[in-house]
Amino acid sequence: MIEVRPYREALANTWDAFVASSNNGTLFHFQKFLSYHPPQRFDFHHLLFYHGTTLVSVLPAAVTENGTCLESPMGASYGGFVLGDLKYPMNEHLVDALLEYASKHGFKKILLTPAPFIYQDVLVQDMDYALAYKGFDFDRHYISHAIKLEQTDDFTKHFSATARRYIHQCQRNPDLSIEFHDDARGYDEFYPILVDNKAKHNAKPTHTLEELYRLKSLFPDRIFLFLVRLKGKAVGGSVMFRCNDRVALCFYNMLYYEFSDYHPIHFVMNEVVHWAIRLGCRYVDIGVSQNTQAANQMTPAYSLIDFKEKFAAKGVLRSTFRKLL
Repeated sequence: MIEVRPYREALANTWDAFVASSNNGTLFHFQKFLSYHPPQRFDFHHLLFYHGTTLVSVLPAAVTENGTCLESPMGASYGGFVLGDLKYPMNEHLVDALLEYASKHGFKKILLTPAPFIYQDVLVQDMDYALAYKGFDFDRHYISHAIKLEQTDDFTKHFSATARRYIHQCQRNPDLSIEFHDDARGYDEFYPILVDNKAKHNAKPTHTLEELYRLKSLFPDRIFLFLVRLKGKAVGGSVMFRCNDRVALCFYNMLYYEFSDYHPIHFVMNEVVHWAIRLGCRYVDIGVSQNTQAANQMTPAYSLIDFKEKFAAKGVLRSTFRKLL
């Protein structure tokens, strides 16, 4: 009933057009996005699902674990089935087709990490149920946080009193300013902040500076930079991904810690939220809130969660489905 076809570069426009018109597609599902990776970095194994001649789903994926695992996504934040408006049984047919394909090609495991429900146009969990019904369990969960927006010029009223006070201090400080960049300017100043911030957590940025420039050139109308300056010096900022029409993601929210008393992140978060409201977004996703130093990967980063809750953010699960074959 469902035919599974491996992706070919000739299908890039077909794939991306489907993602753009889907119910749950994001920036990370586009072949245009995945193409920024050098060819040798991942063993991509993307799949298209056809019902007759109609494309009904796409699945960005890669081969991992020495060829034994089909994992979605790889080289992106979100993967899983990209879906249109489907009747429930079609979800089961898609899962059956994936299982048959994976078994036929010798995979021993499937991992799927779909975007959280806030990224959907119409909220529906048919695929989640179909996966569970067909024997998928969970490999892991992460707690992410997102701010549900409303059309108002004063969303700051929903922030905590502490956040509002710091924002007002920033707005009254003549030495502080904030810039919005819809072009490639500012990334060379932001990147050292990103490297310094990540180093304090024994981590490295997901992207090189060159890759950020590359992504900006690929998606000039979806990736933006907010930069906070103190007496002209860049001291913090946020790189925003407009993942789809519904959600703007704070991919990097960084500051030089020696300037934390000036509260540049409070300043930029207020700007980001009101910018997203003007765009008509429903949510601002502030990303996962895990303690990356803990042995248990699900350990919450309590201070980070407390910080995000000051901006009216609420917890949203980002879960990875698993099927052992």
